[in-house]
Amino acid sequence: MSDSTKNLTRAGADYGFFFDQSLCTGCKACQVACKDKHGLPVGITWRRVVEYSGGSWQTSGNTFSPNVFTYYTSVSCNHCENPVCMEVCPTTAMSKREDGTVYVDESKCVGCRYCQWACPYGAPQLDTRTGHMSKCDLCYDYRETGQDPACVSACPSRALDWGPIDELRKAHGDTDGTTAGIAPLPDPSITKPHLVIHPHRDAQKWDEGTGAIANPQEI
Repeated sequence: MSDSTKNLTRAGADYGFFFDQSLCTGCKACQVACKDKHGLPVGITWRRVVEYSGGSWQTSGNTFSPNVFTYYTSVSCNHCENPVCMEVCPTTAMSKREDGTVYVDESKCVGCRYCQWACPYGAPQLDTRTGHMSKCDLCYDYRETGQDPACVSACPSRALDWGPIDELRKAHGDTDGTTAGIAPLPDPSITKPHLVIHPHRDAQKWDEGTGAIANPQEI
């Protein structure tokens, strides 16, 4: 599919993200671009870059060698197939557009935060300026005018992309929709996220991770 076709908001397209974890350097350009584009205040970060690291020492006789790893995961709202945020919202403020992206209808939102607590990715966040929940909408306004989402455009290593999730999965070999199950992300079967990940060489599965999040205060 051509870029000119991709950069249109289409009903029934079910858009999502692709993330090449092997290319991500953790620079946070995507995170900064998102905050700048949406004018987000301190404390609200729709796209976050998680550093996951761990390892141990290997011994061979009297020789000790480090066996350590670190990799980054850029994550925002994944516009899930089964969004639990919509299920728990008592006012139907958490809605899904015809293009498959999940957004907040602020005219209905009361800021109860049920969606935030239910989301395994912590995507919805309370904006204390408005008293309403807020989250990534995959830059709906940019897409309407033929532009890429801000995070995708800003990535210097081109680790991020977007498009119809079926096409992303086909292009990157995600036949069963499970590539997003990489630690420290949760089990993808919970919400079936519209996220395809090309894993880092040291990536660990969501239920087999031996590392820890190295930057919890940043996310």
